[in-house]
Amino acid sequence: MKHSLKPLLAAGLLSVATAAGGQDPDFHIYLCFGQSNMEGYPGIPEEEKGPIDPRFQVLASTDFPELGRQKGNWYPATPPLSRPSAGLSPADYFGRALVAALPAGIRVGVVNVAVGGCKIELFDSATEAAYVATAPEWMKPALAAYGGSPYQRLVEMGRLAQRSGVIKGILLHQGESNTDEADWPAKVKVVYENLLRDLGLDAADVPLLAGEVVSADQEGKCASMNAIIATLPATIPTAHVVSAAGCPCHPDFVHFTPAGYRILGARYAATMLPLLAQRTSSATSHSSARPNALQK
Repeated sequence: MKHSLKPLLAAGLLSVATAAGGQDPDFHIYLCFGQSNMEGYPGIPEEEKGPIDPRFQVLASTDFPELGRQKGNWYPATPPLSRPSAGLSPADYFGRALVAALPAGIRVGVVNVAVGGCKIELFDSATEAAYVATAPEWMKPALAAYGGSPYQRLVEMGRLAQRSGVIKGILLHQGESNTDEADWPAKVKVVYENLLRDLGLDAADVPLLAGEVVSADQEGKCASMNAIIATLPATIPTAHVVSAAGCPCHPDFVHFTPAGYRILGARYAATMLPLLAQRTSSATSHSSARPNALQK
């Protein structure tokens, strides 16, 4: 896929003009949210700590004193990407795979806001306050790191990221805490549409990529949730499901191992690349039809 998409992406992505003055159209931003698997299960192998291609950046959504990071600033995307106590996550290899496949002039940035153990209700602005008020003690440090409102922190960081680049997609990994709840897709739709509204985005330009939880072939404790996750595109036409089949997990059968995160993150990227190519093809065709409209 990398080699087949590169010429198309190079031909179109680098020539699309930006609609906002400060944005770099060649800096692609992705919002990442969810629970513990998006947060990153603690434990980062030494070989994953660097060096990282400088084209892959993270916007710190909290302060990382140990790594010298301050909330709201861009840094090379060395894990952890969400909070100081977290580990490798799908966002890591999503970004690494994208920069490896995209033209050299394209940079990739991620914003990762995730809370281990949370239900999707934590990211719904209508239910968040009640959820936070009754949250268990062990969840409170994570909530405090996001100022008591992970959703608002995600929006805040999203708006800040838009000053630098263009949001191209939203990544979700959540569902373990909502296992077997058939209304989960409808709840995700509310969160997705709220994000689009609050950030001034169009669903046609910003797809939602949702990863499966640890699968049945790995004896995942929440594997039954994957049947519900599979229905998400029926509720959200711009949603795409990322398979977790064969992704190794820890002995808790809930969290992926670093090897599992590598595979899953690369699959998120493999899902996103054709979507970028489709939009590039459309933009290139439009540009050819009106040669003076979008040319730099």
